[in-house]
Amino acid sequence: MRQIPGAWHRTAAGAGLVGSDGSIHPTIFAEMSALAAETGAINLGQGFPDEDGPPEVLEAAREAIARGANQYPPGRGIPDLLSAVAEHQERFYGVRLDPAREVLVTAGATEALAATLLALIDGPDDEVVVFEPFYDSYAAVVALAGARLVTVPLRWPDFQPDLEELARAVGDRTRVILVNDPHNPTGAVFTSEVREEVVRLADRHDAIIVTDEVYEHLTFDEPHVPIATLPGAAERTLTISSGGKTFSTTGWKIGWVTGPAELVSAVLAVKQFLTYVNGSAFQPAIATGLRLGDGFFLGVADALRAKRDLLGTGLRAAGFEVSVPAGSYFTVADARALGATDAAAFCRELPGRAGVVAIPLTAFTTAERRSEYATLVRFAACKRVDVLREAASRLADAH
Repeated sequence: MRQIPGAWHRTAAGAGLVGSDGSIHPTIFAEMSALAAETGAINLGQGFPDEDGPPEVLEAAREAIARGANQYPPGRGIPDLLSAVAEHQERFYGVRLDPAREVLVTAGATEALAATLLALIDGPDDEVVVFEPFYDSYAAVVALAGARLVTVPLRWPDFQPDLEELARAVGDRTRVILVNDPHNPTGAVFTSEVREEVVRLADRHDAIIVTDEVYEHLTFDEPHVPIATLPGAAERTLTISSGGKTFSTTGWKIGWVTGPAELVSAVLAVKQFLTYVNGSAFQPAIATGLRLGDGFFLGVADALRAKRDLLGTGLRAAGFEVSVPAGSYFTVADARALGATDAAAFCRELPGRAGVVAIPLTAFTTAERRSEYATLVRFAACKRVDVLREAASRLADAH
């Protein structure tokens, strides 16, 4: 019988899908969503909205389908979306890009991250520095690429990295510093000191900075600041984002990579053998979204801020300690006061106990640091207000 390729084993292990005995088990997200369906619990685990995006964006997709935009688009993306991404970067951040050379459309930010890391990593001597807890695909793709994952911990309650620990993590073997800001799963927005230190270390060790900025328009205290705007950063930074979170179209999977032409071309060289192209009718729709007025972008942040506050109030009433997020869909709460010693076990009990589903923060950590996050739980606030109110009520009643 033909052996399963080693790359598969590395990826599955990096994603936490392989047990010590070699058995395969589902991700915690699949498990918790199944529990929600089985018990009728409110699913605050997975980070997707339960409301549609702006009507103009949805109508643009319908119009694109009607006029025949149903075949392969150009490999880099349709020119109108490439231009819209470039316009967006200049409008919000003052970053000027050549849309034909410095922008690439991808199948969501997840494919952008995969294609980028596969393009940049040369082999097992390369290291990728990430902040832990981390979005679960990071470890999987680093493993697939055959590199070494090096993590810098973010600790309760503010989830800002220690700059000395960051400096120790970055060295001459560091190929990529991967920065997710605003951060999933913690909701942290990194300080200017953290961003500046990332740039300093990347320059010192000749590393490339890759940023995951999908929550860029969902910050609550101050506007998002891309690392690429810092002095000395642009020439060594690839910026990744997508339309899914901003426009509540997570299922469309329209993302993009921007940065120096030679780096973007390297990503394209890999991307063309992954999805080749994607989302022909959705690309013009996301272009429409990126050109919406300032009121829309301010409105989505304001609406999510109100949901964050509603969820936080409910969690406190239920006995949780709460870390107030500065951005993203997510709120992290400490269940220690509720008797939790194992976040995964607590989350498996929560649907039956309170009729609510959440995700243990240990799902986003390495085995070595799991104990540091043992009682922390992530809740998603990107649901309808009435759903969040009902979830808060259920949690309080179960307290």
